[in-house]
Amino acid sequence: MTTRPFKIPESVLVVIYTPAQDVLLIRRADAPDFWQSVTGSKNTQDEALALTASREVHEETGIDCRPGTPLAAQLRDWNVSNVYSIYPQWRWRYAPGVLRNTEHLFGLCIPERIEPVLEPREHDAWQWLPYKQAADACFSPSNAEAILLMPKFLE
Repeated sequence: MTTRPFKIPESVLVVIYTPAQDVLLIRRADAPDFWQSVTGSKNTQDEALALTASREVHEETGIDCRPGTPLAAQLRDWNVSNVYSIYPQWRWRYAPGVLRNTEHLFGLCIPERIEPVLEPREHDAWQWLPYKQAADACFSPSNAEAILLMPKFLE
């Protein structure tokens, strides 16, 4: 029997938005009231955060902003990090005693709203909302704060 490795307590949160300030939210399949932006942990300690961000965007939405793609230049590190307590229902994924996670914020500006292709084991619904409504719809306060930062990163 193979044991699954513990999650690394360092992650990314990627706000996907349009120039019109609409934000994509996806709903967690294991928590029906939990609307969020793309999130995910590093696969290895030395994985670059931008690679974590582009990988998670592709895995969770089908939007390809990995290096070498046309959208790669639109993925921006906002150079903002949050440290938060890991919700009790998800602590089992981390090594014993790990209670906090460091989350690095990224933004991905895409030209217009698109229909994402969700990973059904992780997310079961999506919606585009004006950014203030998207912030209000988020379960996580740090996700809501990240969405409210988005307008300052528009070019």
